Amino acid sequence: MNETIISVVGNVATQPVYREVATGPSARFRLAVTARYLDREKNEWTDGHTNFFTVWANRQLATNAAASLTVGDPVLVQGRLKVRSEVREQQTWTSADIDAVAIGHDLARGTSAFRRPGRPEPAVSGPPPGPEPDWETPEAVAQPAPEPAAVT
Repeated sequence: MNETIISVVGNVATQPVYREVATGPSARFRLAVTARYLDREKNEWTDGHTNFFTVWANRQLATNAAASLTVGDPVLVQGRLKVRSEVREQQTWTSADIDAVAIGHDLARGTSAFRRPGRPEPAVSGPPPGPEPDWETPEAVAQPAPEPAAVT
């Protein structure tokens, strides 16, 4: 299947909205991507046009994004680009969505502290587990051969 995979660097423009849906967790937020260029006449960097994308995250990525991102955070987003057009009240609207595969803070513009999400404790049922078995193979110890049993 031919899909357009893109990587975008920008800033979180809206607070992520987290929802539990039938297929699992889902989160979405708007991403602002502004081109910057060097204005040679003024000899300074100038902001160009800003593009806005709606970023969709699912499952564990949605949970982690909702817990980690706030408005203004510089981020990198990689995912599948989906451009939609629709007509509302005789006007054509076009929107660009990114179905995210990966989201991360842009470390070129700040620092971040990575934390793995906690795993739920398994339900304990039955007796407590015994000691860990000794999986090491013992070295062969020379033992005398057993004597044959007497038959009467």
